[in-house]
Amino acid sequence: MGGAVVDTGDSGVKAPDGGWGWAVLFGCFIITGFSYAFPKAVSVFFKELIREFGVGYSDTAWISSILLAMLYGTGPLCSILVNRFGCRPVMMVGGLFASLGMVLASFATNIIHIYLCTGVITGLGLALNFQPSLIMLNRYFSEKRPLANGLAAAGSPVALCCLSPLGQVLQYKYGWRGGFLILGGLLLNCCACGALMRPLLAPKKTSEVEEKPKETKPKPKLLDFTVFKDRGFLIYTIAASIMVLGLFVPPVFVVSYAKELGNEDTKSALLLTILGFIDIFARPTSGIIAGLKWVRPRCVYLFSFAMIFNGIADILGSFAKDYASLVVFCIFFGISYGMVGALQFEVLMAIVGTEKFSSAIGLVLLVEAIAVLVGPPGAGRLLDATKNYMYVFMLAGCEVVLSALVLAICNLLFIKRKPQQPDPPAKMEMAITETEMEELNKAPKDDQDNGGGAENEKKQAIEPETKTTSKDEVKELESIEVDSIEVENASKKVSGPNGVAVEPESSL
Repeated sequence: MGGAVVDTGDSGVKAPDGGWGWAVLFGCFIITGFSYAFPKAVSVFFKELIREFGVGYSDTAWISSILLAMLYGTGPLCSILVNRFGCRPVMMVGGLFASLGMVLASFATNIIHIYLCTGVITGLGLALNFQPSLIMLNRYFSEKRPLANGLAAAGSPVALCCLSPLGQVLQYKYGWRGGFLILGGLLLNCCACGALMRPLLAPKKTSEVEEKPKETKPKPKLLDFTVFKDRGFLIYTIAASIMVLGLFVPPVFVVSYAKELGNEDTKSALLLTILGFIDIFARPTSGIIAGLKWVRPRCVYLFSFAMIFNGIADILGSFAKDYASLVVFCIFFGISYGMVGALQFEVLMAIVGTEKFSSAIGLVLLVEAIAVLVGPPGAGRLLDATKNYMYVFMLAGCEVVLSALVLAICNLLFIKRKPQQPDPPAKMEMAITETEMEELNKAPKDDQDNGGGAENEKKQAIEPETKTTSKDEVKELESIEVDSIEVENASKKVSGPNGVAVEPESSL
């Protein structure tokens, strides 16, 4: 990558929790919106594609499935590229891929071309943007990280509310080919968001204490599989995989469920708008709650509560018999869905830490990709077999509740809470302070060795008075640059009986 600066993520720079981090957060907000909303927004062109190529709805549905599979399944590849080249170059190249795929798809002559261009190329481009943006967000925020994750996650419902109507307008005015071409140009904004991801660099001036570890520092791994040795990571991965089986099922089937109850198409589609509107506010609010001092150390259990809330909403929604009950279901599902969306990556960051997060998220997304491809199609087959939406929603709810129980119970039984250790900068300050104190303590010890027993008696006689040294003398003692002779003289000065400073010899 020429002279590109590679952000290895372990430079020891403390997260600024603001400043340029807000620009990084804005970029992550846009990228998250494109990544999650784009597969759903493309569905507005499906009818035109069916008419153009003479295929069925199930054939066009594969476009969104391939997009999601690329977004999740290429996680390890993204981790390797980020650890090798850094976040900014990977995101900018990913933006070019995302745009190129949609532009090429506008010239497609059959549905296979759409699969390859929109599904594979654009999906890969979005994946190369989504994962690095989360990694950079984790590096720029520490104390405010839960809030930052909540705000970034809110990009998904906001983008969905914007891209779906935009897609309908583009299809009406320019057709699906013109719409794909314009959306391809819109995805070039991913390159601009990637340019915002400025790497955090350590200051050029480094002390001797900082230089010694750097000499023996091992070369960073492109994909760190040691995260599997972490019990917390294993528990999270298993729970997240079970959760994904049922998490995305209700948004896919709720509109069809409403139509099955005899509601109009526009009225049924309004349910997704209600769900998305609630989701917009639920995610930042969850981030604020997760950042509270009492809640943050127990963020895993808040995540478990969010999943239980979501699963119970699915189970109760399965008994809906009219439109009003479906509206209530969408409100509660939107709240719980937003909580899960805001907390899922915050919990992973808290478990593995900044250094291993780039590898951990790639491996987690790979495992979740399998569940994403199995969950909604499996629910569709259950619907074909039973012809009843109640069983679909009930199965989804049970899967999400099961994942919450696995996460909460396993963390309670197998994970021991460790005392919080100070950040590397704080450790460095402590090391410097101890060094200063050692230098200051050397002079009095030398005096005791050279002065013999007579001088020891002098010091014992004046020991009560040495405790009342002046503030100026204390400042002299705390300075590393003070000469050793000055430190010795300062330690020998005491106050006489009348408050006048005298030397120890004159007091005898």
